[in-house]
Amino acid sequence: MKVIVSILAYFIFIIVCYNKDGDKMIEFIEILKYIILGIIQGITEVFPVSSSGHLTLFSRLFNMDLSNLTIFLMITNTGSFFALFYFFRKDVTQLIKGTWHYLIRHEETSKEDFHYVAKLLIAVIPIGIFGYFFKDSLPNDLLSVGFALILTGLLLYFVYKVKDIQWKRQITWKNALIIGAFQMFAIFPGISRSGITMTGGLIQKIELKKVLKFSFLSYIVVSIPVMFLGIYDAWTTAESINLIGYGLAFVMSFAFSLISIRFLYNYVKVKNLIYFAGYCVFIGITSIVLYFVL
Repeated sequence: MKVIVSILAYFIFIIVCYNKDGDKMIEFIEILKYIILGIIQGITEVFPVSSSGHLTLFSRLFNMDLSNLTIFLMITNTGSFFALFYFFRKDVTQLIKGTWHYLIRHEETSKEDFHYVAKLLIAVIPIGIFGYFFKDSLPNDLLSVGFALILTGLLLYFVYKVKDIQWKRQITWKNALIIGAFQMFAIFPGISRSGITMTGGLIQKIELKKVLKFSFLSYIVVSIPVMFLGIYDAWTTAESINLIGYGLAFVMSFAFSLISIRFLYNYVKVKNLIYFAGYCVFIGITSIVLYFVL
C-alpha cells in the first residue's frame, strides 16, 4: 500500500512541477480526472459493481471527451489484467505447467489442470463471440447503464438470498458452460462481469472462493486478446490520446485492482453481497436521474 501511495505521489509531483507556472492548470485537472478514472476502474473491475458502467457515469460527471472510451476501457482493463495475473500467478503457472505436461508428456497426474484450462476456455467462448459481433452496437448512455446496474443489483440480491445452501467444491463442465453463458451478458455496460459470473456460479451451488478464482482466471484468459486489440486500436486511432492521462489511469487501475482483489478474496462472503446489491441499485438509480438532468 505504501508503494502504491508513493507512486501516486510521485506522478502528481511531476505533474505539479510541469504546471508550476500555472498556465496549464486545466491540463493538470484533466490528468487528475484520468487518475480518478483509473482508480475507479481498478476497484469496480474486481468488485461486482460494473467498471464499464462506472466509467461511463463518471466520465459524464467529469465532462470528459472520451470518444475513445472503448480504447480507454481496454487500456485500463489491461492494468486490471496484470494485477489479477500477479495475484493468481501461482495458479496460472501451475495450470500452464500441468497442461503442458499432460499434452506433451501425457502425464495423467496433470489431467486435472488440463481439464480446468479447458473449462476456462469454454467459459470465455460465449463472451468472445458475443463481444466480437455486438460490442460496437450496444447502448452506452446513462439510461441503459442505470437499468443494467439495477439488474446487477437484483441478481446479487437473488444470490444473497440463497446464502445458506450447501456448497459444492468442484466446477464441472456443465458449470463452466453455464458460467460462460452468464458471462456473455457482461458485454453490456452496467452489467458487472464479476457479478454476473458470481451469480452464474453461486446459483449452481459452487462455493464463493471457487467461483471467484474461476471468474478471475477466465477474465485473464479473455483479457489477453482484448489487451492486444486495445494496443492496436490505440496505435492506429486517428484521434488524439492523452498519453500521460492514459498512462496514469493504467498504473492506478493496476494498483487498485490488486488492492481490491486481495480484499475481496480474503474478506468478502456471500452474505456480504447484499451491500453490493444495494450499492448497484443506488448507483443505477443515480445514473438514470442524471440521464435526464445532464
